[in-house]
Parts: sequence; structure tokens; C-alpha cells
Amino acid sequence: MSELEFPTREEILPPRDRWLSMKRGFAGKCPHCGNGAMFGRYLKVNPNCASCGEDLSHHRADDLPAYIVLFIVGHIVIGTLMSTDPEGVWPLWIHMVIWPLMTLILSLALLQPVKGAVVGLQWALRMHGFGGDDT
Repeated sequence: MSELEFPTREEILPPRDRWLSMKRGFAGKCPHCGNGAMFGRYLKVNPNCASCGEDLSHHRADDLPAYIVLFIVGHIVIGTLMSTDPEGVWPLWIHMVIWPLMTLILSLALLQPVKGAVVGLQWALRMHGFGGDDT
């Protein structure tokens, strides 16, 4: 007696392009169509795409975007700080102005695009309820 083999989820539903959906999310666009805006406010994901109607309320980005931004900004700021050290001794007040300001600006600039990319990846992998068909 042979076992019944059931098709996997990937065999039933067509695969979604991960990089394209992450790129669309990074740009703040819907990962499905690439036209509608993903964000209604700074970090608030719209429940549905205004262009194609894709349900985006399933996302669970949580703290991952903040951790990724922390990793990226930390490497940029510390790398820049270390590379400016051999150039000469700067007064302490310059360090206290430049590095926190650079950290703040980079963090605020990257947080929304990174969250969009994470939501795009979740959509492409059909995580957290994004498993519907592409019709």
C-alpha cells in the first residue's frame, strides 16, 4: 500500500518574487502591484492597497526593522567615526554634535524603507496570512 502524497503549498500557489516585492516595499509601494502606497503615515501600514486592493493588514514586522536599522546605522556611524580619527584630533563638542545627529538622521531615514522591505518579504513568503492566491 503506498502513501498518499499531497502537493506542497509551493506546488499549488505560484512563487512570488522576493527581491521585487522587497524592492517595492523599500520604495513604500504595494509589494503586489508596485503602484499603491504602503504607508498611510510614517510607520503605519495601510490596511489595503488603494491600487490593487491587496490586504496588507496581515503584516507582523514588529521589531525586526528597528534591529536591522540599528545594525546598518551602527556600522555606518562607527565606521565613519573610526575613519575620521586618524585625520586629527577634533574637539569634544564636534563629536557630541556630529555623531548623535548622524545617528538620528540615518535612523529616521531608514526605518520606513526597511519596514517596507520586511513587509514585502513577508508578502512574498506568504507569511502571517499573506497566503492568498494572486488572482
